[in-house]
Amino acid sequence: MSLKSHFVTHEVKNQPQPLLSLNLWLSDQPLRDAVAFNGGDWAQDQLSRHGALAGGELVEHGELANRYLPQFRGFDRHGRRVDEVDFHPSYHELMRQAMQAEVHSFSWRYEERPGAHVVRAALMYLNSQPDAGTGCPLTMTHAAIPSLRHSPELAREWIPLLTATAYDPRTLPAAQKTACTMGMGMTEKQGGSDVRSNESRALRQADGSYEIVGHKFFFSAPMCDAHLVLAQAEAGLSCFLMPRVLPDGSLNAVRIQRLKDKLGDWSNASSEVEFQGATAYLVGAEGRGVPTIIEMVKLTRLDCMVGSSSQMRQALVQAMHHTSQRKAFGRLLLDQPLMRNVLADLALESEASVALTMRVARAVDAAPRDAREAAFARIATAIGKYWICKRAPAFINEAQECLGGIGYVEENILPRLYRQAPLNSIWEGSGNVQCLDVLRALQKDPEVRDALFAELAACRGQSPWLDRQAQWLLSSFDDLGTLELRSRLVVERAALALQACALFSAGQSRVAEAFCLARLGDEPGLAYGTLPAGTPLDTLIERARPQG
Repeated sequence: MSLKSHFVTHEVKNQPQPLLSLNLWLSDQPLRDAVAFNGGDWAQDQLSRHGALAGGELVEHGELANRYLPQFRGFDRHGRRVDEVDFHPSYHELMRQAMQAEVHSFSWRYEERPGAHVVRAALMYLNSQPDAGTGCPLTMTHAAIPSLRHSPELAREWIPLLTATAYDPRTLPAAQKTACTMGMGMTEKQGGSDVRSNESRALRQADGSYEIVGHKFFFSAPMCDAHLVLAQAEAGLSCFLMPRVLPDGSLNAVRIQRLKDKLGDWSNASSEVEFQGATAYLVGAEGRGVPTIIEMVKLTRLDCMVGSSSQMRQALVQAMHHTSQRKAFGRLLLDQPLMRNVLADLALESEASVALTMRVARAVDAAPRDAREAAFARIATAIGKYWICKRAPAFINEAQECLGGIGYVEENILPRLYRQAPLNSIWEGSGNVQCLDVLRALQKDPEVRDALFAELAACRGQSPWLDRQAQWLLSSFDDLGTLELRSRLVVERAALALQACALFSAGQSRVAEAFCLARLGDEPGLAYGTLPAGTPLDTLIERARPQG
């Protein structure tokens, strides 16, 4: 007998095969339906091309960019200040492919065509699945355009570079580059979301530029070619464009103090900086910093919805793949009733999230042409950002449970998704800020309230649960005495009602009815996997299963 046979302890079996390349566009029926319904199906070829990349070669680049983290290099070998952040080559490839696919620019390059923002949101949704960290500079580059338009001269100089489809990471003056990226710096140590407490000072110079002295506690993507920042000028808090490299080739006086050691979002560099007389240029009018930069924030908040929906989808793909091949107690996990309930509930949550996200993208797209859509976008963005981003961490944890212990191991993407999940609920205003923004929008503009309830009224009669919810919301918004105290509950229920409406309006009646019963009915479960008997589990699972 061979001695080797004594050391053969087991063979690997009952383990899923690796998830091979998957076209994230063609394999995602709920996404394709939502994009088509909201007016973006004219770009299917581009979405399919990027879906193949995002589910194929970019997956490995995403893993590498998150394994080999950005490194801060403050000085060169001779002691000169360089303030460089070095990235793994995979990060640069992720950025190159994304910018070539117009993830950062599609909305503006096809601005005259209805649905451009919907297509761009779908591109971002696809792009965020192999790696979410590049989403930060891509989002900010995209979202800066409306703010820059407040200063035509700056817009003429910067917008062509920000919408170019090249990727140029070289440290050069903007005029010497083929393309540029844009970051943002708003928050300071003493203020956080309360940006009006900012203490950075902007001093006007004889040539019309400003010099800024101060700091930013969160200065994301410090290697961007410029940042929009807030600082106090003579007339009050103002918005400025601060280039990284000055026209003469010298570094601006922006000194990186350190990179943030973050829970997740590892491939993206986030920093603390000090401004030591940094040159900047006024965007908009002095004293109008918040209204100017809020144009950017509206779009970054939409991307928070996109990012959380995208991460939920990728977690669901992993859970579906595993349970369709793994057996326990003699049957595939996918075929066991309790697991089917869990997977169907996750599928329901994912589809409702992408449906509302693309509905808000359509409103953003139509806002310049339609006052009601503009009003709806103002309130629905805050509502959706609050709720969808809140749901992602628990969702991804449930997907980890579907895999068991292997879902907690770093060789799998799910731990990375789980670390990433809380980011979007914190960035661009945490939950309380979103709820207060909903109340502020209602109080400042009666058209916002009208737009919200017109959206709900369009679905009247589709479900008794939804009708009851709409009536409850009417009463709740009228009870002004305790509205702020109760605003989380009110915004949560508004989000659920809007998700149901988005599903009904798109013709997904079976999904919508299941959603209303599960989320708005008399006995809603608090955990995933608590769908009532009679829910069309097969329909929900088959719609969510990756096709191909």
